[in-house]
Amino acid sequence: MNYNIPEDLKGLTEAEAAASRKKYGYNRIAAVKKESWVDLLLNILKEPMLILLICVSFIYVLTDDYGEALFMLAAIIGVTAISFYQDNRSKKALEELEKLNEPLSKVIRDSKIVYIPTFEIVVGDLCITEEGNLINADGRITHSNDFSVNESSLTGESFSVFKDSKSEDNKVYSGTVTVSGLAVFTVESIGKETKVGKIGQSILGIKAEVSPLQIQIRNFVKGMAIIGIIIFLAVCIFSFVKTGDFVTSLLSGLTLAMSVLPEEIPVAFTTFMALGAWKLMREGIIIKRSSIVETLGSITVICTDKTGTITENSMQLKHLYEYNSNRIYEEAEFGTKVLDELIDYAMWSSEPVPFDPMEITLHKVYEQTRKPDQRKDYQLFHEYPLEGKPPMMTHLFENEQKDRIIAAKGAPEAIISVSNLSENEKNKIRMVIKGLGEKGYRVLGVAKSHFEGNDFPVRQQDFTFDFLGLTVFYDPPKQGIKNVFQHIYNAGIKIKVITGDNADTTRAIALQAGIENNAPAINGSEIITSSEEDLIKLSEKTTLFTRMFPEAKLEVVRALKAQGHVVAMLGDGVNDGPALKAAHIGVAMGNKGTEIAKSAAALVITNDDLDKLVMGIAAGRRIYANIKKAVQYIISIHIPIILTVSLPLFLGWVFPHIFTPVHVIFLELVMGPTCSIVYENEPMEKDAMEKPPRTLTDTFLNWRELTISIVQGLMITAGILWLYQYSVDCGNDEAKTRTLVFSTLIFSNILLSLVNRSFHYSMLESFKNHNFLLTGISGMVLILFSVILYVGPVSRFFSVASPSVKELGLALLTASVSVLWFEMYKLMKRFYRRNDNNKKNNYS
Repeated sequence: MNYNIPEDLKGLTEAEAAASRKKYGYNRIAAVKKESWVDLLLNILKEPMLILLICVSFIYVLTDDYGEALFMLAAIIGVTAISFYQDNRSKKALEELEKLNEPLSKVIRDSKIVYIPTFEIVVGDLCITEEGNLINADGRITHSNDFSVNESSLTGESFSVFKDSKSEDNKVYSGTVTVSGLAVFTVESIGKETKVGKIGQSILGIKAEVSPLQIQIRNFVKGMAIIGIIIFLAVCIFSFVKTGDFVTSLLSGLTLAMSVLPEEIPVAFTTFMALGAWKLMREGIIIKRSSIVETLGSITVICTDKTGTITENSMQLKHLYEYNSNRIYEEAEFGTKVLDELIDYAMWSSEPVPFDPMEITLHKVYEQTRKPDQRKDYQLFHEYPLEGKPPMMTHLFENEQKDRIIAAKGAPEAIISVSNLSENEKNKIRMVIKGLGEKGYRVLGVAKSHFEGNDFPVRQQDFTFDFLGLTVFYDPPKQGIKNVFQHIYNAGIKIKVITGDNADTTRAIALQAGIENNAPAINGSEIITSSEEDLIKLSEKTTLFTRMFPEAKLEVVRALKAQGHVVAMLGDGVNDGPALKAAHIGVAMGNKGTEIAKSAAALVITNDDLDKLVMGIAAGRRIYANIKKAVQYIISIHIPIILTVSLPLFLGWVFPHIFTPVHVIFLELVMGPTCSIVYENEPMEKDAMEKPPRTLTDTFLNWRELTISIVQGLMITAGILWLYQYSVDCGNDEAKTRTLVFSTLIFSNILLSLVNRSFHYSMLESFKNHNFLLTGISGMVLILFSVILYVGPVSRFFSVASPSVKELGLALLTASVSVLWFEMYKLMKRFYRRNDNNKKNNYS
């Protein structure tokens, strides 16, 4: 873009920038502490499971049982390695996200305009800020063009302030927002030395909200930890009273405590969220906080802008309506003499250095049709920025001969209301506007005025304007947008269009884009004047919200949230900031989005493609479903471990210590990767995007789901304990019985991980969703298990006997019966659901 920046502004050299950075430091308010691998390791060593393992190892050393102590040391290394691998993956994923979320700033270095990370701005830099940018350092204006800034973050004053290098206050401040135009400023303060730094405000200081799912998982793990402590004490006391052997009792208690503690769940949650955000980042969806990935799957309403989101934002000038001739002209006729004044004033009412696509088009049309080009002869000397409801703007230009041009443009209703027209004339123009709007055109009114002297009105509406005509733009819907909206509707999500455009244009574009609408459009003024109760009803039934301004957008988002909706708000402008912040998930566009919109949003779509949001919703649903599968698997497999360790002891069976810590820790080493690596990689089920979104406040595991997991665990326990008694009845010794019990539990674990891939589709159907990690880890478990059973020294260490093929087959059969009954349950569930759907279809 041509910034019209004077050639004498050369900026710092790289050497000067390095020297300044050495003297004044980086442009950060708070020092960013990066977590090293040592910090990660120390955090892992604080985990309850590691503490239990260290305690067990210490007991084995005290009892001179060095073999078990060495195994426990290996287990500590193994658990630490798995946790370290997961935490490191999460850390790297989050660091990649941080890099992408780091805002870039435009500076002049070595006479070139370059983009640098904001934290690299140094004192003495020449920074460029333009409409929609957040100013990232304190400085003094060196050059400006139609520059105004909103300093409400510092002063509380909501009105924008016009400034230039000659103003009494020619300073700009970090944290303020550029409302219009462009400025180049010399940086005087950075980081903690800026005005905002001294006040102590910092975006880095904003604490991320804890999601409902995080709270539920924390509470669940805490509950299980408390149960573990109670059972640990009960087993220790019971065993000591019965045997009088303190060390054996302590080991029994620690074995059970290890089997109860579900330490895999928080690890799985962190891994799922961080890797989910990282995978989305690779698809062009930048997530600010990994925890919102889960919220994505709960979206019930998407509030979207029209221009640039639904449409291409190409803004082609299709027609011009010239008022005096009362005629609409085609593109081929733009060179007609009668249109000269309309084209002139449409261009003069635009910014001298245009940013808006419509204004860029008006400048191009002027260049192509008007000779000579008079833009260099006239200087903008007074301006009324875009304001009002509906909005308009007015520019005053003057040349050296003091000839003046006063040009205004804006929403047609705004221009008509300030023009010198009779009511009949106004109605005639309104009919033209309505006809154009119904075809999906974007219409702007253009007017001119004349004013002598410099005592200009306070309000632009107080000028006397002559109406010149209308500029008619067409911004067609994006290709494929119909399919995108159909996917959203199939997922049970509502769509609301919130736009500054008029009702007729919005209705036409919505129809072309495939948006379902059977209610009249509502404008921003009606929103603001409605009561809270009426607004909640209106926001629920209305699809098209037109002539919207920031306060109205915010009210709609709040009303939808009050209805219990999970709201995604799509926005790209400065005015969208409040609504983006208020929504559950604010979504900004990466290409056309302003910096303030990206800053306020929780998610940024890099290529402005709405289909990416659908991808994000699908990812959120997949991750949520997979976390549930992982947790249900953990609950189901922990139950047989807990009961197999405790029941023989409490019931006084012949082999009360059928499992020791070495067996439990081997199972823990199997379960950890299964729940946090395998299930994280599980593909989305085929009907996931055809179900309605879940309610955000729903309990993570409802009673029905929890009951299913408990029943699965109890069925596996029943199979294991039956085989235990069968082995004893057959006269097998403790080693043989332990072998059969341990084998059944390992087989059950592998089968359960396969069955629980879906709680609806059959296991065979799930195999169509390829998950190579599941195959790899299951194969690795079977190889290690074979080593335990058939390699002599290892078998003796685990106190197991090598089973025959028949015995191994019996353990596999028991495991299959104990786990695969669930396939029959799923079959019945599918059968009844199919019957219900057929009945519904017959009724409809």
